[in-house]
Amino acid sequence: MFDVLVYLYETYYRPDACPESEVLVKKLSAIGFEEEEIAKALGWLTALAQTNDTFSSDLQPHQTAFSFGMRIYVDRETDVIGTAGIGFIQFLESAKLINPVQREIIVERALAAAESPISLDKLKVIVLMVLWSQGKEPDGLFLDELFLDEDDGAPRMLH
Repeated sequence: MFDVLVYLYETYYRPDACPESEVLVKKLSAIGFEEEEIAKALGWLTALAQTNDTFSSDLQPHQTAFSFGMRIYVDRETDVIGTAGIGFIQFLESAKLINPVQREIIVERALAAAESPISLDKLKVIVLMVLWSQGKEPDGLFLDELFLDEDDGAPRMLH
């Protein structure tokens, strides 16, 4: 699923630039992605769009957006995201790269990835996809942090 998400990010500068679902499935299949992987990725993206709509609607109170309290993660969130992932999310929020509402969307989408624990690399893809889905362009330093190769400290090539 994550390979499909990264491909979509690299290929389409915004979600609305993606072709219709049927055409996109054919393109992804032709490239070599497996049908199950495509279905999971598109389902995950559809749920992300619904979550974004929920948080952007006027019906949803944005209490967390103005909270100065500390976010406490429940056991399930800690099990899935891990301490390194939680630390990364806290870093992004303290650096004002994401806001509290985006943090909650990232946590929700990490739980929806159906992997436990989720690796830090995959969490970084989730962060990138949340920002991409909202039409937010991460700055250069933020992208370097997201795609820094942990083995040698060199930036990863995006494929």
